[in-house]
Amino acid sequence: MASPAQKYARTPAPGNPAKSEAWALLESARLMEGAKGGDSSELLGALRRNWRLWTIFQASLIDAECTVPTEIRRNLLGLANFIDRHTGQLLANPDPAQVDVLININRQIGEGLLEGQRAAAMKAAAETQTQPPAGLRDTA
Repeated sequence: MASPAQKYARTPAPGNPAKSEAWALLESARLMEGAKGGDSSELLGALRRNWRLWTIFQASLIDAECTVPTEIRRNLLGLANFIDRHTGQLLANPDPAQVDVLININRQIGEGLLEGQRAAAMKAAAETQTQPPAGLRDTA
C-alpha cells in the first residue's frame, strides 16, 4: 500500500528542507489562487493554511539554532509580520482581490528557494567535474 505522500506526485522527497519549503509555499499559493473564485469558506481555509505555514517559518526563524543569516532572518520575520497582519484583515473581511499579495509573496519566495537549489546543484556539479579523481590528486 502506498503512503499518503506518494499519492501526490508533486510532494518533494524528504531530506531537502529548502525544496520542501518551496513546495509548501507554491502549493499554498496555488490553493489560495484556486479559492479566490470559490465560496468564502474555501478562501478562508486557504488563508488559514497559508497563515499556519508562515507561523511555522516564524517559529523556525526565531529558534536559537536557526542558521539563516541575521539580515535575511530579519527580512523574513518582517515579511511574516506583514503576512500576519494582512491575513488577519482578510479573515475578518474576505476580499479575493487582496489575496493576490499573499499569492505573489509565496510564489516569489518559493521560486527564490528553488533557484538557490538549482544554483547550488550547478556549483556542486561544476566542482566535481573540475576535481581530479581521488587517486590522481597531489598529496603534498
